[in-house]
Amino acid sequence: MHLRCVDCSTRHPAEMLYACTACGGILEVADPAVLDPAAAVTLGEGDTPLHRADRLAAAIGFAGTVLIKDETVNPTGSFKDRAVAAAVSRARAMGLDGIVCASSGNAGASAAAYAARAGLPCIVVVPALTPSEKVTQIAAYGALLLQVEGHYSNSYRVGLEIARRHRFANVTTTYLNPWGVDALKTVGRELHDATIGAPPDWVLVPTGAGPLVKGVVQGFRERAPARMPRLAAVQAAGCAPVVRAFAAGERVVRAWGAPTTFASGISDPLIGYERDGTHTLDLVRATGGLAVAVSDAAIRSAMQALARFEGILAEPTGASSVAALATLAADGRVAAGARVACLVTGHGFKDLKAWRELPAHTRRLATDEDPAGAVDAMLAERAAQPALPRIAAS
Repeated sequence: MHLRCVDCSTRHPAEMLYACTACGGILEVADPAVLDPAAAVTLGEGDTPLHRADRLAAAIGFAGTVLIKDETVNPTGSFKDRAVAAAVSRARAMGLDGIVCASSGNAGASAAAYAARAGLPCIVVVPALTPSEKVTQIAAYGALLLQVEGHYSNSYRVGLEIARRHRFANVTTTYLNPWGVDALKTVGRELHDATIGAPPDWVLVPTGAGPLVKGVVQGFRERAPARMPRLAAVQAAGCAPVVRAFAAGERVVRAWGAPTTFASGISDPLIGYERDGTHTLDLVRATGGLAVAVSDAAIRSAMQALARFEGILAEPTGASSVAALATLAADGRVAAGARVACLVTGHGFKDLKAWRELPAHTRRLATDEDPAGAVDAMLAERAAQPALPRIAAS
């Protein structure tokens, strides 16, 4: 077992390394060995359901098949649990002293939970404007929490410094930790195994730095490379460095400026680690796929449609894949009749403020009011309102 640079192919020992010492490139796990079960740290992550979403497809106006890979049911509510479980397990096997994670919220919650499970101290670094629900979840697991002014890349730099000064494993879920990234191949494997008879034509992936894109690609490559779906890297219009490079036909991804989106999980400007975006762009292009940006308005609409038509409560980032499908179906980049898997990456409880700002049909019942009459009135009001509109294309 060893680590290998994706850029120059230099081999490195199977240690807690974060970049190639020869060229600074991204490292990946080669010839992985089975971890000693005694070192494994798990809360039951993975093996998430794949739902067929016909009512959602109708809401989009899409004639094909929509499948929802529901990562909201992971132990802390997001797909990050897969990567962090593996990274924390490797850290414990190597005898490191603790865990540090720079996060926009979800990875921090995972790091705090799995560190608690492992009995390791944990430091989580988040942007100061991280949704309060994510901050509360991180604190509940007992992690030390540092809130940093500005965007996520500032938190990323602080996390690097902490890892340099302490014997703490950095489990930040960009491409930084190769052990965590390698675990995301389980998403691709599960998608393959659940669709053997009718594989998806497209997989739509909410994307910050992009290791989940790699996970889907790697999982399919290992299972059945001839059945590789086309991948779409989905970013918010207010923070879309990979999309910008794709649209311009550029080979290299450049850092974004200050993000302007409420989708905190993909609000990553890649400042200082632009190579992550370039690697993701290469993977997308290798599948014949694309990168697409969606507006916050489209994401809000997708959140409502997922909840009301399929019973899945998603945070903004999690719903961005559905918003992207509406855009890609409307402009013909995804063909009518295609089979599309949308990754819904994070639960709605992660950002309840986003949900509180959306309309809800509620009524306060007076003490002496007839409940049946109140319900009749509410039903009549709902019947008089237009149906939830189709998800708007960005």
